[in-house]
Amino acid sequence: MQRAIEPSAIVTEEALFRLVSAFYARVREDEALGPLFAGAVGDWPAHLERLTAFWSSVVLGSGRYKGNPFAAHLRHADAIDSSMFDRWLVIWRETTASRFPPETAALLQFKADRIAESLKAGLFFRPELAALQPRPAVPSA
Repeated sequence: MQRAIEPSAIVTEEALFRLVSAFYARVREDEALGPLFAGAVGDWPAHLERLTAFWSSVVLGSGRYKGNPFAAHLRHADAIDSSMFDRWLVIWRETTASRFPPETAALLQFKADRIAESLKAGLFFRPELAALQPRPAVPSA
């Protein structure tokens, strides 16, 4: 019986750089995201290297990324809304699906989904509004 190849085994530093480059080329052309990134990123080659290091750390465990993704997004919080994360994820899913086998694309998509959830929670969660939400009933014993 042939063993399945671990999805992360297909991902290399070079493959990540090509993915990140192709993905952000699409982001820069996107009607919703392009203007945000045009205003936020001054040095695209350095940004692509930094994001490749980020994904290398996330997927390959390389530890190459030394930044703080939340702080990077917080600097632009006044220009970001939740729908932008959703649009970013759509482009990420399409780009990963076009460049990797399904299992590998699914791994990259799963990790991006978790990261987006975390960033959205940090940027948009409002405890004062959460307190107003009805809580589910606790089942009686």
